[in-house]
Amino acid sequence: MSTLRRSPALWLAAYGLTLIGGGIMAAVLPLLVLQRTGDVLAAGVLATVTTTASALTGLVSGLVVDRVDRRLVTVVAGVLGAAVVAALPVVDALWGLGMTAFLVLGVLGAVVRVPAMTAQEVLLPALVRLDPRPGRLDRLVALRENLSNVLLLAGPAIGGLLVALAGPASTVLVVTASTSLLAALTAALLDPRTGRVEVAVRTAPGGAVRRAVRDLAASWVFLAGQRLVLGATLVSAVLVAVIAALQTTLMPAYVTALGLPALAGLTLSALAAGGLAGSVLYAALVNRVRRRTWFVVGMLGFGTGFALVGSLASPWVVLGAAALVGFTNAPVGAVLGVLTIEVTPDALRGRVLGAQNTLLLAAPALTAAPVAALASAVGLGAAGIALAAVAVGTALVALVAPAFRDLGEPGAADAAAPAPATAGAR
Repeated sequence: MSTLRRSPALWLAAYGLTLIGGGIMAAVLPLLVLQRTGDVLAAGVLATVTTTASALTGLVSGLVVDRVDRRLVTVVAGVLGAAVVAALPVVDALWGLGMTAFLVLGVLGAVVRVPAMTAQEVLLPALVRLDPRPGRLDRLVALRENLSNVLLLAGPAIGGLLVALAGPASTVLVVTASTSLLAALTAALLDPRTGRVEVAVRTAPGGAVRRAVRDLAASWVFLAGQRLVLGATLVSAVLVAVIAALQTTLMPAYVTALGLPALAGLTLSALAAGGLAGSVLYAALVNRVRRRTWFVVGMLGFGTGFALVGSLASPWVVLGAAALVGFTNAPVGAVLGVLTIEVTPDALRGRVLGAQNTLLLAAPALTAAPVAALASAVGLGAAGIALAAVAVGTALVALVAPAFRDLGEPGAADAAAPAPATAGAR
C-alpha cells in the first residue's frame, strides 16, 4: 500500500481527472449560458469575470499552498470545486439559472480552482523526492505534458458528446462535479509526506498580515531576481498570449471572412495534436537529447510557426503552422517546467507557481484586444503580421538570452534532491 501511495500513477490520475472535468466544463458552460440568457455577450462577460477572479486568486493562492499541507489543499479545494459545479443543476432545478447565478457560481469556482491547481503542481516534485532516481522528474513532467495534450482534445470532445446526447442541460455538469470529486479522492491516497510544509513557513515572526505581505513579496522578488524562472515565465506568457489571440480573434475572423467558420475550432485541435506528438517524442528521448537542443528547436519552431500563421496564406497553412508550434514547443514547456521546479526552493514553490499562474492567466488580455483593434482598423493581414512579429521577436530574444544558455542535463537535480522535510507534518 505504501508503494502505491508513492506511485506517480495516483498523481497523474488526479491530474487527468481534473483536466477532463475542466474540458467538459469549457465545452458545456458557454452553451448553457447562451441557452439560458439568449445573449452572446453573456458568455464573454462570464469568461472575463471568472478569468479576472482566477488571476486575483492566483496572487494569494500560493500563500495557502506554502502554509497548509499541500495534499490537504488539493483535496479540500477539489471537493469544494465539485460542490460549486454540482450547485449549478440544483439552482437550475429550484430557481432557474440566470446571469447572476452564473456569475456567482463562476467566481466561486474560479476562487477554489486556482489553489487546487497550484497545490496539485507542487505535489509532483514532492512525490519525486520520495524516490529521486536520475531523470525521473524529467520523465514525469514529459508524461504530464502527454496527458495534458491528450485530454486537451478529449475533454471538450467528451463535453460535446454529452451535449449531443442530452442537450446543453445543467445536469450534464454532474459529470464535471464527479471528476473533480474523484480527483480529490485520488489525491487523498497519496503519501502524506508529499503534502508537508516546512515549519519555518508556518512560524515566521510578525503579525498575520505582515507575514502574508512579506511572504508574497518574497515570491515576487525571487521570480524577478531568478533569471531562469523569470525567463521561463515570460516565454510561457508570450506563448499563451499569442495563442489566445490566434484562437479568440485572428483565426475566427479569418475563417469567417473566407466563409469557412467550421475551421475555427480546428486551431486548438492542431495545436493539441502537434503538442501530443512533441511531448511523446520528448518522453522517448528525454535522457538522450540535451535540454538546450530542445529549447533551440522549440524556439525556432515557435518563430517559424507564427511567421506562417501571420502570413494567413491559407487556412491549411495556418492549421499546419499551429501543429508545428504545438510539436516544437511541447518539449520546451516540459524543459522550462522542470527547470523552474529545480531552481525554486520548496518553501517558495507554491507562491512562485501562484505568481506564474497569475501572469499566465492575465497574459491573453495583452494581445486579444490589441489584435482585434488592429484587425478592425487596418485589416487581418496587419494583425497577422503584428502577432507574428511578437512571436518571432520573443523567439530570437530567448535564443540569445544568457538565462537559457546553460540549462543543465536531465537527472542532475533529481540525484541531489533533498529528502522531504519531516517537520510540521500533519
